[in-house]
Amino acid sequence: MKLSSATIVLFNLGLLAIAAFLWFMPSKPNTKSDASTEKIATTTPVDPVKSSAIVEVAQQVTVRVLTKTSMGSGAIVQRQAQTYTVLTCDHVVAGSQKGEYTILTADGATHPARRLTQTLTGVDLALLQFDSPKSYRVAVLGNSLALTKGDRVYASGFPNYQFLNKSRVEETRNWGMKAFRLTTGTVALLLERTLPEGYSLGYTNEVEQGMSGGPVLNQKGELIGINGRLKYPLQGIDVFTFADGTKPSVELFNQMEALSWAIPIAAFQHQVDKNLAQPQSQNEI
Repeated sequence: MKLSSATIVLFNLGLLAIAAFLWFMPSKPNTKSDASTEKIATTTPVDPVKSSAIVEVAQQVTVRVLTKTSMGSGAIVQRQAQTYTVLTCDHVVAGSQKGEYTILTADGATHPARRLTQTLTGVDLALLQFDSPKSYRVAVLGNSLALTKGDRVYASGFPNYQFLNKSRVEETRNWGMKAFRLTTGTVALLLERTLPEGYSLGYTNEVEQGMSGGPVLNQKGELIGINGRLKYPLQGIDVFTFADGTKPSVELFNQMEALSWAIPIAAFQHQVDKNLAQPQSQNEI
């Protein structure tokens, strides 16, 4: 059927109108993506000034703990003359049969270390000491009892492995300070019933193998916990059996397994000698 010229003109004008409508109509937002972005923006704001200061503190107080067979992290918590004390996890140092430990400090130097015989009961914590005439920053112990859900926290340490690309992974034992990592997140769970060995601080930060023993810092740069347990353990709900032998509900377990876990610094402060020399204000941020 042959169309008239007027019909063709009207048809073309209709196509143009539809195209114009589609062009100027606002596209429907990606609800999932926008919701995630909004949540990050409103619940975990980043202060660039404070964040840069936190990086400096974290780099200076975090050390790497090396044995012949294992790698972990730690935090400098005391200086007396030329002797420094490092707080780490017991499971980081327990495997050293000969008691040989090496501490890597922020300047890239390594120091032979020894384990203190002081026993920290019921917690996955241990103390090492090394000697150096150099001046290293000492972490200020914060008040982990004052933490609340949603508080921003920073976790630092030295992952054992680093992905160089999608198919290549390299061990970081000989990387020096290049292996250092600092992650940000928020407090998500504060357990009234602790897990075995003192773990009760659940936080959203990514913590990798090798960061155990490293510090968890608050926004003031104060030490409020020690990294020790990773997200999504293969053992499942059994890993989250409380110290009293009970297990969490399925709902609580689903929250717990999605978090990293630390020992609050209050568990250390409760047992440590009262004469632990502590700086008062050097970490003010």
